[in-house]
Amino acid sequence: MDQQHMDRLSSVDVSFLTNESASSHMHVGGILIFEGPPPSYEDLLDHIRGRLHLVPRFRQKLAHPPAQTGRPFWVDDPNFNLEYHVRHSALPAPGSEEQLRKMSARVFSQQLDRTKPLWELWLVQGLTRKRFALITKTHHALVDGVSGVDIATVLFDAKPVPEPAEPDHDWVADREPSSATLAAKGLEGLLATPLRLARRLEHAIQHPQAAVRQLAEAAEGVGEIGWAFANPAPKVPLNADIGSHRRFTWVRSDLAQMKRIKNELGGTVNDVVLAVVAGAVRDWLHGRGIRTEGLELRAQVPVSIRAEGERGQLGNRLAVMRAPLPVYIADPVRRLKAVTRAMQGLKQSKQALGAEVITRFNDLGHLSGRLPAASSGPVRGDHELQRRRQFRPARRLRLDGRRRGDRAGDRALDRRAGRRRGGGRARARARAGRRLTPTGWPPRPR
Repeated sequence: MDQQHMDRLSSVDVSFLTNESASSHMHVGGILIFEGPPPSYEDLLDHIRGRLHLVPRFRQKLAHPPAQTGRPFWVDDPNFNLEYHVRHSALPAPGSEEQLRKMSARVFSQQLDRTKPLWELWLVQGLTRKRFALITKTHHALVDGVSGVDIATVLFDAKPVPEPAEPDHDWVADREPSSATLAAKGLEGLLATPLRLARRLEHAIQHPQAAVRQLAEAAEGVGEIGWAFANPAPKVPLNADIGSHRRFTWVRSDLAQMKRIKNELGGTVNDVVLAVVAGAVRDWLHGRGIRTEGLELRAQVPVSIRAEGERGQLGNRLAVMRAPLPVYIADPVRRLKAVTRAMQGLKQSKQALGAEVITRFNDLGHLSGRLPAASSGPVRGDHELQRRRQFRPARRLRLDGRRRGDRAGDRALDRRAGRRRGGGRARARARAGRRLTPTGWPPRPR
């Protein structure tokens, strides 16, 4: 489905807006490092202009109906200014990655302006070894990171010579809706709710056995979610109030190595990542004198509930599951097996179904954007970590002919991995070191 003027946000999209605060930002982003000389700022602007029509949402802003008569809309921004969203900066000498991390932290510590399209892109030059970087920053209400459609996906090519793209010079923003129009659209959605309920009731009457089965599964799923969130998180230093400032870092790893580990020991790549994260957190806790015997933390893991027909769309179609981090297990192989068993149990449970039920229930009522999306949107205060992973793509990507890469630093940081064979048994060991520092730690004085 195309991205249109006056598209309404889903309840999950709205939850990322309503749950945002001065200390809890709801934007996502990343850093991409490229080899070679940077493009000029004007060339980058022209490159983006030539492809911006592929993501119309990035020229749209929020429009709120008056008196909370419904969820907000995406509307064309008549004052859209590409130069505002694309920023240009340079690192001082020597241009180290540590300087890039600090600059990125400052960028990510600032909220996006909600009166404009909710994204930024920074061109950063002056990085060592004749490299430059792009910093992307997009509000979670705009993209969920699973659909794979954002400004970054349309900027890059797999070929050395980029495909030609013509700028959309004919684009003209649709007229900004008046308050009366927004109110009318909101009431229209409210009036349509009884009709949707009636159709669902009619379908249940026509197929009573299927309806009863679906209702029982949905109730089981919602119950599992309630039970999971009813258990309070353990008291560890990670559970502390944070301020608005952020620190940003990254750890390089090898996707091929992750695959070798899961092929030898079982599980999935995600399981391997969670096991490594658990080892890193275990070392971090030990470094601060905290005992981990019998301690199991939980990570909030996003799970896509996007149907096959919804691929390639913006907006959020995701739920969250609370995955265990068995920091009480020292041996990395045993830790991986424990994570694999736990994740298999979660996948066989009804948590994802329960999250989808809550999401669809929230979407049913147009006032429900003000309701908490406890299992389908951001949650705070009852989990230790949000697990995010980003592997380099299998193919080298290019920006206007410039290759994305970082081969000189490809070895993993603070991670040791090796394989040894004995008695016909293969074992893989991977652990993360002590430099992993949680965002916002130590907490600021209150």
